Amino acid sequence: MNNLIIDAASEKIFLMLIKDKNIYSVSHENSKTNYEKLTILIDDFLKNNSLNIATISKLYVNRGPGSFAGVRNSLAVVKAIYLARKIDYYCFSFDDFSELDDNKHENIPYLCDKFKVKKNLINPIYIS
Repeated sequence: MNNLIIDAASEKIFLMLIKDKNIYSVSHENSKTNYEKLTILIDDFLKNNSLNIATISKLYVNRGPGSFAGVRNSLAVVKAIYLARKIDYYCFSFDDFSELDDNKHENIPYLCDKFKVKKNLINPIYIS
């Protein structure tokens, strides 16, 4: 099972791939240019790890709170992937798991299961 985590709500655009028991990650500058090419960044990241979007089992995207542009663009990309490939996605917020001390990206699939985060539901949190 291959899980892709996308977090563009923070100071950096962060991508993490959990491929079997291996974890790969990359971050990029949080800029307008990178927002506009988010799909290219994701595609390049997957290719660098010998995968493509069709091999992803589940997507996880940070819904905020955070940068309006980052949250909006990452949610739009995930929704487009869902429509094109029918890959289920989970919109999480680290606030969902605030009672835990160990909130790390690599734990997101487990935490979404534990806290019963609904799939294919978008409920963004923007910082005003």
